Amino acid sequence: MNSAPLTSEAIHAELERVRADFHALVTEATPADLRRPSSGTRWTNGQLLFHMFFGYLIVRRLLPLVRLMGRLPDQVSRSFARALEAGTGAFHVINYQSDRGAARVIHGPRLIRWFDRTLDILQARLKTESEDALARGMHMPVHWDPYFRDWMSLAEIYHYGTQHYDHHRQQLTLSRAP
Repeated sequence: MNSAPLTSEAIHAELERVRADFHALVTEATPADLRRPSSGTRWTNGQLLFHMFFGYLIVRRLLPLVRLMGRLPDQVSRSFARALEAGTGAFHVINYQSDRGAARVIHGPRLIRWFDRTLDILQARLKTESEDALARGMHMPVHWDPYFRDWMSLAEIYHYGTQHYDHHRQQLTLSRAP
């Protein structure tokens, strides 16, 4: 979705594309595929699949924060983003280790159910967002993720999950990737 406008309809469509792709990836991956190292990360394919799902959990948790910060003076979110930046090293360690552990427990059909439930919640919430709400935003900790920019609108936060997904999708080394 590089050049298409970031509308609710476009975000909904990309979430449905990702849902179908994720289902295929998880159901077609063999146990050997899941244990194989991914390309360009320290995770296995199984751990990376969980991490791809986790990106949407992050979106879900960011939405109320962005809604709040979008109503406050700009300096509030700028200061908050700076405070988060100070914890970048710890964030990366926790992000890596938590996904490794979670992938041991949440995989296969359970991972698909959690993924679907998360996308369903995001899509239901997206339907209720006004254009004004989607345009408000906040400053972000840019070193936490390559797709975080200094300031992001609520629409961009919804879209972030798919940017994150598509980035990591390219790092999977599954033998029969759809």
